[in-house]
Amino acid sequence: MEMKLMLVDDHQIFLEGLQYLLGTYGIEVAGTASTGKEALEKARVLKPDIILMDIKMPGLSGLDALKLIKTEMPYTKVVMLTTSEEDEDLFNAVKCGASGYLLKNTNAKELVDMLSDMEEGEASFPPELAAKVLKEFRSYEPEASEDIRLTKRQLEVLEMVAKGITYKDVGEALGLTERTVKYHMAKMLELLHLENRAQVIAYAARMGLVEK
Repeated sequence: MEMKLMLVDDHQIFLEGLQYLLGTYGIEVAGTASTGKEALEKARVLKPDIILMDIKMPGLSGLDALKLIKTEMPYTKVVMLTTSEEDEDLFNAVKCGASGYLLKNTNAKELVDMLSDMEEGEASFPPELAAKVLKEFRSYEPEASEDIRLTKRQLEVLEMVAKGITYKDVGEALGLTERTVKYHMAKMLELLHLENRAQVIAYAARMGLVEK
């Protein structure tokens, strides 16, 4: 996997363990940081493709660092990797432009698969979080051009994903592969000029595809 990856966490043992784990899957870590401030400084130099970053860190938090990194490096994808299952943390991360949100108890294969999806330009936000995100973002008005027209298939995918149905189950229902569903989601993100999956879900609610 030829991606430039950076890890950020204030717990050194976890940081080293994650770096070693990724290495066993052939994923090289370009750099690490233990604070939000250090993450911003190193990101400016390394210009990573993806950053895995903890939310709760002393000083400059992961969320604050996320905002600054996305402002300066909008094309860098940042995934929040945390022990927190609090809805507020999830929503704040999404609002700040996070490309993903994973709990630290995620198994190695899920993490590697997610990184692979992101590298391939596919949607990677966990489907099981869709219902929570939709509820929070139901009144959100994303900046999407009114003349945008999605295809019938894209609308079908969007409607099912917005209801919290997994990519795999969406694919089975529509006769598509899971990868094709992820591809459709990624294309909709690009087409709608939305920054992340949560905004696409909000768009679905605004268009009346799902109940608010």
